[in-house]
Amino acid sequence: MTTTSRRTRRDAKGGRPGRGRAAHAGRRPATKRVPCIRRRLRPLDILDEEGLALIERNADEILRDVGMEFRGDPEILAIFRDAGADVEGEHVRFEPGMCRRIIQASAPREFEQHARNPANTVRLGGAHTVLCPSWGPPFVHDLDAGRRYATIDDFRRLVQIHHSIPYLHHSGGIVCEPVDVPANKRHLDMLYHHIRYSDRPFMGAFIGEERAQDAVDMAKTVFGDAFLRDNACLYAVSNTNAPLVLDASMSGSLKVYARNNQPVACTPWTLAGAMSPCTVAGTLAQVLAEALATLCLVQLVNPGAPCLMGAFASTMSMRSGAPTFGTPEAGKMVLASGQLARRIGVPLHTVGSLSASKLPDGQAGQEGAWSLLMAMLAGANFINHATGWLEGGLVTGYEKTILDADLCGKVASLFEGVDLSENGQAMDAIREVGPGAHFLGSAHTQANFLTAFFASTTCDASSWEQWSAEGALDAARRANSEWKRLLDDYEDPGLDPAVDEALQAFISRRKESMPDAEYF
Repeated sequence: MTTTSRRTRRDAKGGRPGRGRAAHAGRRPATKRVPCIRRRLRPLDILDEEGLALIERNADEILRDVGMEFRGDPEILAIFRDAGADVEGEHVRFEPGMCRRIIQASAPREFEQHARNPANTVRLGGAHTVLCPSWGPPFVHDLDAGRRYATIDDFRRLVQIHHSIPYLHHSGGIVCEPVDVPANKRHLDMLYHHIRYSDRPFMGAFIGEERAQDAVDMAKTVFGDAFLRDNACLYAVSNTNAPLVLDASMSGSLKVYARNNQPVACTPWTLAGAMSPCTVAGTLAQVLAEALATLCLVQLVNPGAPCLMGAFASTMSMRSGAPTFGTPEAGKMVLASGQLARRIGVPLHTVGSLSASKLPDGQAGQEGAWSLLMAMLAGANFINHATGWLEGGLVTGYEKTILDADLCGKVASLFEGVDLSENGQAMDAIREVGPGAHFLGSAHTQANFLTAFFASTTCDASSWEQWSAEGALDAARRANSEWKRLLDDYEDPGLDPAVDEALQAFISRRKESMPDAEYF
């Protein structure tokens, strides 16, 4: 595997070096970075055995009686036909239990996704959770410039900010859609920016075989052909077009990743009341049916290829038809999806700090906190959109990213459980202080004061007078200062010059091979 252990502070293509590190050293204690969360709390089960069996039986009936369409990809239809499914045109039906048997025969329960810096390699499955920033918005928002179309410069800055947040574990994918780059070529630039400006794991391109193959080829340049053949180095998502459709763009990329032994999160994307029934149980049955069929496809393409059950199930306003997030129904769906994924025996991919709010305000905080906590309680192994999501996914917010990062830190601390070590028990401190005194000056407090409690970067606990004297800033304004600080303090992870040169040469060849498509 080609990597680099060097750290450089040079100003690379607009990236700021780490000149602010010393200036901010006394501002707050350094936060320990971990490759992923190891959950000590058990998942919250919302369904009993009878309820789970009912949902699974209904999903099997959907696959047998209604079936699923796989559009525009004759090869997929032939794969299902050879496996014994009932194929009529583009319509595929499955006998009860068929998909589950195929999945459970070969799909791994846990696996690692490697980073070019081995210290950042993540584990997916079991009690592990990986937090990933938002994906896909064509707009960005910050308090200085407002809402605007995203550019490749926004993309670079967001990658650098995410790389600097200790509570994120993954660089992500389309952290924003850079509309100043041609639509058919921007996937190359986005992948390069993830590789160049972060040394965490990253996503590949999702839409179509050609773009997926570009991602695989670029990953081979970084990790080497042999290493990639035997190890997960990319992460892909295959979204269904609910209800009960998978199109050629998604199945095409799914085939590329599965054949290259790279993980695919098979994710029904549903808004209950529009793309699935307006009930939790009905949506769960449809989500499970779509996930089973797509997971089955991954294993038929390449038995043993890593895959995850995805669940992006939210609700809609029954008055306006607009998507809604952070609802109790969405919480029930993700909790149950976690149980269903564990019964299949694959990791769970879901979503985090979602909000329909247009600004990083109280609504954004409430909806985002609810969504993220429900995903964690569901036992999710990969949480996409853990930071930044605004306006139902149309916007990545700079300040929202920082506010959500605080939430990520809080849930990580919560799911560590209770420290029962000798230091955690603090018996010596209780003996030292005794009755009627205080612990402020005790040796135990002095030894632990920097790390005893979670230290927020955006919450203010000072007095009214002090807060007023310091500018009377609300949380969003404090977050505005924080993302700028992270850019000032950004430490460039560096990249082997030979790898960098090879990547840029590949990108140039690919761009020259096709005319520019529309920018939007």
